[in-house]
Amino acid sequence: MFRSSDEQLKTLCAGAVQIETAGELRKKLDESRAGGRPLRVKLGMDPTAPDIHLGHTVVLRKMREFQDLGHKAVLIIGDYTALIGDPSGKTKTRPMLSAGEIKRNAETYFQQAGKVLDTAPDKLEIRYNSEWLAPMRLADVIKLCSKMSVARMMERDTFEKRYKAGEPISIHEFLYPLMQGYDSVCIQSDVELGGTDQTFNNLVGRQLQTDAGQQPQIVMIMPILPGLDGVHKMSKSLGNYIGVSEPPNEVFGKAMSISDELMWQWYEMLLGKTQAEVAALKAGHPMEAKKSLAAALVERLHDADAARAAREHFDKQFSKKKLDEVAEPIALAAGNVGLIELVEKTGAFKSRSDIRRVIQEGGVQLDGQKLTDPKLVIEPRAGQILKAGKRVVRKIELTSHA
Repeated sequence: MFRSSDEQLKTLCAGAVQIETAGELRKKLDESRAGGRPLRVKLGMDPTAPDIHLGHTVVLRKMREFQDLGHKAVLIIGDYTALIGDPSGKTKTRPMLSAGEIKRNAETYFQQAGKVLDTAPDKLEIRYNSEWLAPMRLADVIKLCSKMSVARMMERDTFEKRYKAGEPISIHEFLYPLMQGYDSVCIQSDVELGGTDQTFNNLVGRQLQTDAGQQPQIVMIMPILPGLDGVHKMSKSLGNYIGVSEPPNEVFGKAMSISDELMWQWYEMLLGKTQAEVAALKAGHPMEAKKSLAAALVERLHDADAARAAREHFDKQFSKKKLDEVAEPIALAAGNVGLIELVEKTGAFKSRSDIRRVIQEGGVQLDGQKLTDPKLVIEPRAGQILKAGKRVVRKIELTSHA
């Protein structure tokens, strides 16, 4: 049923930045082969936002590798832990979400995760941690809290930094690592996956399993993907992300906006390219390498036809400058209009302050003429091409009413 332990170990350890411990993982793989029992591989995801992005796919792809080797993925939707909010890497207490917000966010997670994971029933188990956390009584919570000392909790760098900086730490935040660790006890996980910001939480799971008389899970830590800005981790709140459900043209266009330096990191982290393969790509033209990366990402999230179409669209829009072929229509009433209002009608910007910034940075053109004065008033003509930012292209149509 399973490949040799050595073969599995080589595949599974690739790309991981920490494994607690590789020796224990080898032993579990040996036992799995001998007994014909697949390992239970846990990944928890809190539905604090409606979108799964490429940053999540780094650990999802590792989970898929376990599945392809015959093991079972256990995806835990943290509908109960999301009520607290993971304090990992946060300088302030997270605002608590309502049950309604969490439910709406969680509804799309299975479909989105399915773009990476094998969703066959024998390969994937979906659990909601409210199943075992919601029925807990106060006595149960007190017993769980007794498993962790304050000194041990303060070893966590997030809490330590906040304490030294005089930032408040709410008592309920201490419960988060315990609740996540208790998830491991309840589903009896053999392996837990997570990013580097989850190391403490995952190790708590090992401790609680040992206290419960279970074999402690292997903790496998994956690197965190830098976002589009190349500085901060990919995050929806920072706006530097690519959602796995975004349209092909949007995925392609956003991928093309990243720096060359970041591109090579993405090749390794998202596509699993080796350093030798990346070195070979660096010997070629960086623009072609970036287009190949963008196309590969679209193909993974959609399909090969979508990837080809997205590349053709990009070439027409940005490389060949055939803007009139790809521009979407925008209907305007005849007469004068302010430049900010004109760009706002594209529906592509969140606020007028964003529009003003794009204009002042030289990102708005009308028929190829750069317009940099936010106070400008113009009289658009039918057929003119409005370009705003890197990906917004509209063809003006005049109507009797807007």
